[in-house]
Parts: sequence; C-alpha cells; structure tokens
Amino acid sequence: MATRRRGREAALQLLYAVEITHGDVEAVLASAWAHALTAARTREFTGVLLRGVVASRDEIDALIREWSANWSLERIGLVERNILRFAIYELLFMPEIPPNVTINEAIEVAKRYGADDAPSFINGILDRIKNQVAPSEDAPVAASDPVSSPPA
Repeated sequence: MATRRRGREAALQLLYAVEITHGDVEAVLASAWAHALTAARTREFTGVLLRGVVASRDEIDALIREWSANWSLERIGLVERNILRFAIYELLFMPEIPPNVTINEAIEVAKRYGADDAPSFINGILDRIKNQVAPSEDAPVAASDPVSSPPA
C-alpha cells in the first residue's frame, strides 16, 4: 500500500509539473527520476498513472466538468483537479484496485496536499463517479448528480 501511496503523491506532483510547464510526460518523468531515490515499483505505478491521465485527460476532465456542475474546471484548484484526475483514471482504467481504496487514497492525498475542504469535495465527486460511471459488471450508467462546491 505504501508503494501506491508514494506513487499517487509522485503522480500528483508530476501532473502539476506537466500542467504548469506544458512539458512532455516522458521528459518530466526522466527529470523526476534523475533526482529522486524511488523504488522501481513506485516509479512504475507513478508512470502508469501519469501517462494514463495525460492520455485520457479529455475524457477525465469531461467527467470532472459533469460532476462539478456550475464550476468550471479551471476554478477547481490545480492540486485538487489533479488528485481527481489520477483517482478517476484509477476508477475507470485500473479495475485491479478496489474503488473504495482509490477514493480513500485520494482523500488522504487531498488531506496532505489540498485545501481544507478538498477531501470532502473530492470524496463527493469520486463517490458519484464510482456509483454512476465507473465500470462494474452489471451496473448501468445513471443520470448525473453534480457536486456544487469545489475547493478554492
């Protein structure tokens, strides 16, 4: 579990770097690993999250917009937005990770790096996505129930 937590935290930091610098994912990863002593499993998990979020960002951002109605994506704090991105990527594309683990981990990362109200905001969006959009064996996609107040 600690490997994935460190990987999520690293993914958050690197997603932030990619967004701020408009840098290439592979260059950002190479630069990060050149200056860090990080276990291979953590690097692997971080790389999967970072590459996956960047490749699926349009789809992920559309879900964030849908579930945070009345708030533009840009109005959601950059840290919170990127926590949502990696967690939504996990919910949609990493079925080997239980959804409740993904949500709990995102909340823990939000407690450490986000605004005071980030954990509850992130929990609200991810819980709705888990229940309405994330793949499951026999659950149909239901209508939206947007969240109304993101963290600053």
